[in-house]
Amino acid sequence: MTTAEIVSKIFLPLSLAIIMLGMGMTLISADFTRIFKYPKAILIGLTNQLIFLPIIGFSLAIVFNLGPIMAVGLMILASCPGGPTSNLITQVCKGNIALSVTLTAIASIVSIITIPFILAYALEYFAGGTDVTIKLPILNTILQIMVITVIPIAIGMIIRKYKRDFAKRMEKPMRIASTVIFILVFIAVIAANFKIMGAAMKQVGIVTLLLNSITMGLGYLTARLFKLNLKSAISITVESGIQNGTLAIIIATTILNNVEMGIPTAAYAIWMFITGGILMWLFGKRTKVTSK
Repeated sequence: MTTAEIVSKIFLPLSLAIIMLGMGMTLISADFTRIFKYPKAILIGLTNQLIFLPIIGFSLAIVFNLGPIMAVGLMILASCPGGPTSNLITQVCKGNIALSVTLTAIASIVSIITIPFILAYALEYFAGGTDVTIKLPILNTILQIMVITVIPIAIGMIIRKYKRDFAKRMEKPMRIASTVIFILVFIAVIAANFKIMGAAMKQVGIVTLLLNSITMGLGYLTARLFKLNLKSAISITVESGIQNGTLAIIIATTILNNVEMGIPTAAYAIWMFITGGILMWLFGKRTKVTSK
């Protein structure tokens, strides 16, 4: 097993699962029922992820006149939903964790349907047609969501329900641990992709930075335009701009059998952690969290 495989298949999922457990200890069932009672935030977040993100990615590929492989690679990334990393960043930013988790779960399931259509069109448009049949690892995708996100959060919520004092005491240590793990994962991602990082940044560095920053900016603007509170706006901002890089790599290397198509994801990973880190620094240092 290569270093990259160890990072993506063992270290990253395990780290994120631990963080999800900590998140669960800050949540109660009312946090989720409140979201579905007032679904505006979910609709805005899903619209950004499932509609605007692919459109922005497609537009950037055309504007920057990317070659077929890089263009399709960018579209793979743009078609993927937010991953567990977005939940981690949201927690440290003191955003609406329940909304973040809900958006990740729903978008991941819906994208099982949307990704094949988006990529089939991208392959036809940029690569001039292909006989490749796109079949997502549906069971593996669902299991990934369950094991890394849903189950640890559910366990954390159970702990919160029956050991409330312990859960309250763990809030600050877990937030600190989230930040430390975020930094370690960032270093690990760079180390694992060091050989291709130079080529990735040279070929699609600017494009992937724009994809990340534009989608994050759009997330924040749409949330505030529809008068969502700051905590929900933070969640939608992060969910709009932090994509499931692991799934993107699987699609590129395993399903489409093209390692080069994973290059945009490698470049995007760097920007994702940098912009995510900036958001964590800006919002995470708030001593008092308000809903305004």
